[in-house]
Amino acid sequence: MTDVTTFDEHRPLLFSIAYRMLGSASDAEDVVQDAWLRYHGADDVRSPRAFAATIVTRLCLDRLKSARASREEYVGPWLPEPILTTAAGPGPSAVEGPDVTLQRSESVTLAFLVLLETLAPEERAVFILREVFDYSHDEIAEVLELTAANCRQLLHRAKGKIKNRPIQPEAARSRRDVLGRFADALRSGDAQELTALLTEDVGFWSDGGGKVAAARRPLAGRAEVLNFLVGLHRTAVSSGVYAAASMVLEEVNGEPALLLRVGERLETVFVLSIHGDRIAALRVMRNPDKLRYLERQLQIRTM
Repeated sequence: MTDVTTFDEHRPLLFSIAYRMLGSASDAEDVVQDAWLRYHGADDVRSPRAFAATIVTRLCLDRLKSARASREEYVGPWLPEPILTTAAGPGPSAVEGPDVTLQRSESVTLAFLVLLETLAPEERAVFILREVFDYSHDEIAEVLELTAANCRQLLHRAKGKIKNRPIQPEAARSRRDVLGRFADALRSGDAQELTALLTEDVGFWSDGGGKVAAARRPLAGRAEVLNFLVGLHRTAVSSGVYAAASMVLEEVNGEPALLLRVGERLETVFVLSIHGDRIAALRVMRNPDKLRYLERQLQIRTM
């Protein structure tokens, strides 16, 4: 049997591949664990890293193909499961989630992961392995059991589908300032400040999964998004939510994020895409199932 210690050394990389493939940290963890079982039972492995990555990629492809129908039936906008990309504290890297690779580029932002959803499973695998992890076409061909020429065609097709890649984020300090201003304006219901913070063509996506209240369709433009945010403030005040609520500024999926906690429960995560000193996009996660992994990360960090 193979050395499981070697597998554990590559676990952060494997998680990073699986998370980008699936858009779900919980599913990525499950895939890595399944891969460990298959890896553990294998004999005469020449390259443990390549073998483990191959297992993970193929398991992800199987999941993507079976998940297509459920995604089509999803209630409201679908967003990837958010993850904390600041230090998650002590503990196994697979529980903490992302390693340095996961944090180093725009390829972990929610916007980019949503773009990846437009790709067929094999296109997605080729694009991620080549563009994010710098695998050669020969290496990818071995993983996918294709020819290198086929992999080049898949990459070309994938690039054609996602031409408008997310803009590189602003400097951390300026992003933090905008996030702080947004948190203050949202809590106070300051429509004038919110107007100043939003770009004219700002986009808004909210994922409640049909389990909690959320916008059932994407919102577009400053006026529509502003009306929604002001209405959100009024509802929170009238229902007494803010009396028991706390707001925390974090980094989620490589972008500034506002975490709204009501009592002990993490209720909402606002992830901001910032261009210059304004918010170009807001992606809001409210689906409780998709907040569990991030909640675990926060708990681990406080240990």
